[in-house]
Amino acid sequence: MPMLESRVAIVTGSGRGIGREFALALAAAGAKVVVNDVGASLSGDGTGEDPAAQTAADIIAAGGEAVANRDSVSDFDGAGNIVASAVEAFGRVDILVNNAGIVRDKTLLKMEESDFDSVIAVHLKGTFNVTRHAAEVFRAQEYGRIINITSSAGLRGNFGQTNYGAAKAGIMGMTFIWSMELGRYGITCNAVAPAGATRMTASLYEKSGKAVPAEENPALNAPLVVFLASEAAGHVNGQILGRTEYSYSIFQHPKQIAWMWRDGGWTAEQLAEEFDKGLGGHMQPVGMVMPKSMSS
Repeated sequence: MPMLESRVAIVTGSGRGIGREFALALAAAGAKVVVNDVGASLSGDGTGEDPAAQTAADIIAAGGEAVANRDSVSDFDGAGNIVASAVEAFGRVDILVNNAGIVRDKTLLKMEESDFDSVIAVHLKGTFNVTRHAAEVFRAQEYGRIINITSSAGLRGNFGQTNYGAAKAGIMGMTFIWSMELGRYGITCNAVAPAGATRMTASLYEKSGKAVPAEENPALNAPLVVFLASEAAGHVNGQILGRTEYSYSIFQHPKQIAWMWRDGGWTAEQLAEEFDKGLGGHMQPVGMVMPKSMSS
């Protein structure tokens, strides 16, 4: 029996790229899928295209069940419509993959307020919006799988991505909180930091002048999402997982790694004198780790 037979999944931003691979893989595993995509450009501008319909049609052509939805995750009522469309079409919702996103990369000194607000609205607020509506359905049926898509840009930092990195770090925080709040209702919440060559990362390969290698196929992320969406992953909750080339990984949660203690507390002068001996040796590098295919 397929892993996700009789389950219903929503995948936001699944008309193209990694999100499309998630939708196709969930359908291949037996899930009925709501393919959500507004058909926007990378920066969030309208294009007149309908990738949600194309992905839904491809799932149906392969023998699966799917419907297209074009509501924006950044609008709270629109997010409610996404969840409602799943219930109307298939009678329930079991799985939510919060994948929708845009990029407007600029350094801090060049970033406009609108660049920041737009990216936060889709990634961070959009993840909240859809989950807020889906969680009501999950709680009522005492079952649900939430898979948030984060990024190493938020977990480790990436030059020129203040807005994107802030949103993805925020998604990590929401993942921790929702795993605690919703776990008692039979709902798990995890995050995945995927990797792969898509239109969102194409510029990295263009700058390096290197061809996209097979290990950067975005479809390689999908098995991890299918697993997390299944009953087999019921014991996996509040975790941040990722992919690098042909490996899956799990991230260490942020935590204290060293302490400096002084009875009665510290003065700034005492810290200046002792910091390097106490905490300075534990300072950590920032920035994403590039795949070997791009860094070598």
